[in-house]
Amino acid sequence: MIFGILKPYPSPLISGRGIDLDFAMLAGCLALLGLGLVMITSASSEVAAVQSGNPLYHMFRHLVYVFLGLLACGATMMVPIATWQRMGFMMLIGAFGLLVMVLVPGIGREVNGSMRWIGFSFFNVQPSEIAKVFVVIYLAGYLVRRQTEVRETWMGFFKPFIVLLPMAALLLMEPDFGATVVMMGAAAAMLFLGGVGLFRFSLMVVLAVAAVFILVQAQPYRMARLITFTDPWSDQFGSGYQLTQALIAFGRGEWLGVGLGNSVQKQFYLPEAHTDFVFSVLAEELGVVGSLVTIALFVFVTIRALYIGLWAEKAKQFFAAYMAFGLAFLWIGQFLINIGVNVGLLPTKGLTLPFLSYGGSSLVICCACVGLLLRIEWESRTHLGSEEHEFKESDFAEETSHGR
Repeated sequence: MIFGILKPYPSPLISGRGIDLDFAMLAGCLALLGLGLVMITSASSEVAAVQSGNPLYHMFRHLVYVFLGLLACGATMMVPIATWQRMGFMMLIGAFGLLVMVLVPGIGREVNGSMRWIGFSFFNVQPSEIAKVFVVIYLAGYLVRRQTEVRETWMGFFKPFIVLLPMAALLLMEPDFGATVVMMGAAAAMLFLGGVGLFRFSLMVVLAVAAVFILVQAQPYRMARLITFTDPWSDQFGSGYQLTQALIAFGRGEWLGVGLGNSVQKQFYLPEAHTDFVFSVLAEELGVVGSLVTIALFVFVTIRALYIGLWAEKAKQFFAAYMAFGLAFLWIGQFLINIGVNVGLLPTKGLTLPFLSYGGSSLVICCACVGLLLRIEWESRTHLGSEEHEFKESDFAEETSHGR
């Protein structure tokens, strides 16, 4: 019955050839999801056994999030990209609303000194994860509407920051410095791909570096983190404790690892072993080889996402192209920062690793982004996603073959 209702609105899940997906992209993301489930189970078993009496407690919760993520992926695949384009401004308002709500006492939930979550009975929602995607969708629409203005005038270049800077300020009030950097970085990359000249883009980079320097100087704990990560062993049992334990995990892993489930660092030595530092446990248990395979999977899905944007651009579906580029840069930013933190190349930040880290909001939003990318790829390949088409049965029989 449900498929009968949805039949007039074709999608990658309902077409003349049945399920018509970019299976390469889907396989890469499912592999990361599966690897994440395995590593969450391993990294959290000791903590879960002590805290709840059940070593599989976090695994079962993560399975629920995986299920919700797959539902979100399927739901976003059903919605035409043109619908997201129409809703861009409303989504921006919604993002502001969520970021304001999380700062309200009694609504926002404080964890480790940060107000980043809105608590419900069973799970917590992290508004910054939703806001980042909503900003990408809104900015993609802006780049389409104001394409000439963005490319040729200073005003077209600066207008997005009238929106981005207040949102960044709200994120910093939580505080969530990592999400701020990822969001602004993705926005900058989208503006560059939207045609902003090299001089104006270079000026933006200089201003961004200056802003980061000021923000680091403004809060003592940020400067402490910056100093500590350069030499964590100078305060091994203080501010450098988390990083030194992560580096010990990498050292113990060597080439092939100590074996799945045999990590020592997860046994209360490495804090947040199943969330922000799950990659360190992976490196300890699976070694250099497992780490490089994981990185290769991330590189594959992010490059595939960029290619999906390129294919949409060639099909002259510019909103879809900008949105795909933005989503890809969100993943790239989080991936680089999380891995950089784990190996000691960047100051410690509370930023999850896409698909792998334990965290409901992050995982569900990542899966929803996969659905958006699969929808973009399908629409650019079949040209059946535009609202201007009135679909008939013959449309399904005339779809082009999957040539990618």
